[in-house]
Amino acid sequence: MHNTHKKLPGCRGVTLIELLVAMSVLTVLLAVGVPSFSQFTANTRLNSYANTMFSHLALARSEAIKRNTRVVICKSPDGSTCAGSGNWNQGWIVFADLDNSGSINGGEQIITAMPALSTGFSFSGNTHVSSYISYDALGMTKLTSGGFQSGTMTLCPAAPAVAGNGREIILSSSGRSRIAKITTCS
Repeated sequence: MHNTHKKLPGCRGVTLIELLVAMSVLTVLLAVGVPSFSQFTANTRLNSYANTMFSHLALARSEAIKRNTRVVICKSPDGSTCAGSGNWNQGWIVFADLDNSGSINGGEQIITAMPALSTGFSFSGNTHVSSYISYDALGMTKLTSGGFQSGTMTLCPAAPAVAGNGREIILSSSGRSRIAKITTCS
């Protein structure tokens, strides 16, 4: 009599012990990787928002020089009007301010707009840059009253993703801006 049941060389199963070891290794990797990934995502958004404001400041300055007129960035929740209250996290618009009012009126062209930031991010400016930033035809920042405008805008992430890390956009009265990392977000 011949044995008709032959073992196939490539058919092997996984034991319960091997499966449990693989699952525990996967659990450890996920426990380490998921928080790092969420921190990476929050940090990427933080950089993106800071760089967007920085590029919109540069755009406003260059448009003011090119158009030989005042160009303003103001807070805007709807992308078409300037907000009188709230912070920069509600979004903003860049527009040609033909009447030097610091807010958009009829006939003034919107150059670009930024929608609201993700929930939890805070973006505020100190006294002179809390509502608007205005560039004159020479590319200098000026208040609507004519005085020099400079200040600091602080961008902080949604807690606790990157607790303590944020960005500041520092605006000089010459119209130049720069981004700095900060550790004072709470």
